[in-house]
Amino acid sequence: MTQRTESTDAGPSGGFLAEIKDAVTIRAALLVVGVLALQLAFITSYIGAFHHPKPSEIPIAVAAPVQQLTERTVKQLDALPGTPLDARAVENRAVAVEQIQNRDVDGALIVNPAGTTDELLVASGAGASLSQALEAVVGLAEKAQGRTVKVTDVAPADRGDARGLSSFYLVIGWCVGGYLCAAILAISAGARPANSARAIIRLGALLLYSIAAGLLGTLIAGPVLDALPGNIMALWGLGTLVVFAVGAITLAFQGLAGVVGIGLAILLVVVLGNPSAGGAYPYPLLPPFWSAIGPALPPGAGTYAARSITYFKGNGAGGPMLVLAGWAVLGSAVTLACAVSRKGRPGAAVGSGLPDDDPSVPGSTGDGTKA
Repeated sequence: MTQRTESTDAGPSGGFLAEIKDAVTIRAALLVVGVLALQLAFITSYIGAFHHPKPSEIPIAVAAPVQQLTERTVKQLDALPGTPLDARAVENRAVAVEQIQNRDVDGALIVNPAGTTDELLVASGAGASLSQALEAVVGLAEKAQGRTVKVTDVAPADRGDARGLSSFYLVIGWCVGGYLCAAILAISAGARPANSARAIIRLGALLLYSIAAGLLGTLIAGPVLDALPGNIMALWGLGTLVVFAVGAITLAFQGLAGVVGIGLAILLVVVLGNPSAGGAYPYPLLPPFWSAIGPALPPGAGTYAARSITYFKGNGAGGPMLVLAGWAVLGSAVTLACAVSRKGRPGAAVGSGLPDDDPSVPGSTGDGTKA
């Protein structure tokens, strides 16, 4: 007969609960809770921004041969229920077209007192949903006056740019590349750089990546897929700035909060930035909160600038470019400041399971001094 032998493997000494406690640390549990909160914020932000688009104070020019008629039409449009339009008088059709191309207004109504059909000028390159909203609102207003409108698109989206969304998705792709590049630097060499020299190296690597990502993204959206007809050099410069700005923000958050900084970057860029970017629904169609924060965040600034470069000869791109430059400078400055303040104490690499300043991290003794 064979005899049963006792196992010599060491088993859990405290039972199943002790095994759970050993397998899932408090830090890991908190990070999981943070991920859940980020996921719920993502769902809330996108549904909250997109579930009920409603036009609000869309800037529109009005021109008529007689000034009194122009002023009366402006008052009628401004008095529409819910204030969907923000009408303003202009001298003539040529001025109205110029204001649309300068991105001062999103459309124009050219009144023809000699007939019953007026002309509505739109710019689908600024977003198809916006031009469609203008057609619907102005069309109903004209119908109430016993009139009709014919629509002229003075800045049409390219045939390969369905609904004018290619610029938005290009910018989103650049944003994703920016924070992923910064996250990979944290995974490979510590969430927080050990010193200012390391921080400069990371920013330099991010810049090189940004130049390559900006160029390749522009070539794919332009010559390869024939989706965006904009100036290649201008879009390349924009792409470089978008990627670097988002990457620098991520590095800054990592310098401030370690691995949690990646989540903070996603919160800013993805959860808050993407739905407020004016991509699927431009700013006049978004709820007030989203239309207010969108222009100040990288996805919104990048999308507006990309459309300006592609369809409006760069008009209106200056402000958004300054916003992106501001984020890039701020992110770089915070990254360097955090590195200087740490005085040689590197953070643990993301995914290592070690907290920052752990004694086993190379270059750190765990007491704040450099090994």
